[in-house]
Amino acid sequence: MIFEKVVRPRLFGIGGGDAEAAHEWTLRRLAAVSRRPALLAALRARYFRAAPRTVFGVDFPNPVGLAAGMDKNGVALPAWPALGFGFVEVGTVTAHAQPGNPRPRLFRLRDSEAVVNRMGFNNAGAEALARRLAALPRPLGVPLGISLGKSKVTPLDEAVADYLASYRALREHGDYFAVNVSSPNTPGLRSLQDRSHLDALLAALVGEKPVLVKIAPDLTEPAIAELLQVCLDRGAAGVIATNTTLARDGLAPADRERGAETGGLSGRPLAARAREVVGFVHRETGGRLPVIGVGGILDPDDAARMFDAGASLVQLYTGFIYRGPALVRAAARTP
Repeated sequence: MIFEKVVRPRLFGIGGGDAEAAHEWTLRRLAAVSRRPALLAALRARYFRAAPRTVFGVDFPNPVGLAAGMDKNGVALPAWPALGFGFVEVGTVTAHAQPGNPRPRLFRLRDSEAVVNRMGFNNAGAEALARRLAALPRPLGVPLGISLGKSKVTPLDEAVADYLASYRALREHGDYFAVNVSSPNTPGLRSLQDRSHLDALLAALVGEKPVLVKIAPDLTEPAIAELLQVCLDRGAAGVIATNTTLARDGLAPADRERGAETGGLSGRPLAARAREVVGFVHRETGGRLPVIGVGGILDPDDAARMFDAGASLVQLYTGFIYRGPALVRAAARTP
């Protein structure tokens, strides 16, 4: 309640209400917190809840993770476990550093408890992330996932080499890797979910570390079924369901104008569809592909329903923006 009544209004007011300015301000503060061991210990005592489980051969101290996109370049990594997260996913990172799409590109839809983004994989590049991870002064203490995407300058027919370059640069640092082929903000990227493209991509990447595929909520069930068969055939470790959506169903009336901004929608309006996809993946594969459920988790009941649908783990992004670290602890109680 303190977060929602005091902290969140102040954060949302930064930069005249500019969502990306608030995001950058928060990351700078968390990066500073990451250098203060005593403060990290105090935060961990308040927010972390143990609920261990092992999924795709990786031990997770609790099943609630930070989704990709929050800390793309890994600048505040020690802070996230202190805020209660049982694993952290950095990125999405690309082989080439890139600025992303022009600003403004991040929009809050407050009445809908949602966000629209068209960031465009803005990041410092795989080599820069590898150097930062190598310089971490101590083990993170929770599993680290690394989300890989395609550089915008790379043609689709060279996508495999692009992903592979990022993977090779970061291979020793990640406990698992997420293949992001579902962001709506890089032209043509979602075509990599098609059978032939995905088959070639997984053939190159699946190996010593678990590799998961992050899928779009906008795919039809036959298309998801085809994608899952490729994942099973190529030995993918699991699926992350889902990325943001191009749909605009369920927006509050006050948010419809802002919601028409180009980009992917996350948050409360995505919750039902994300659960549907998680449930379909679980049924279609008979549980053979573990699922990380993400999309519209804003309270513990949302997390519980995601687990009930078949998710082995869950991730937060928009829910963390609106609810803060108390949500992380509360969601970890639900399995």
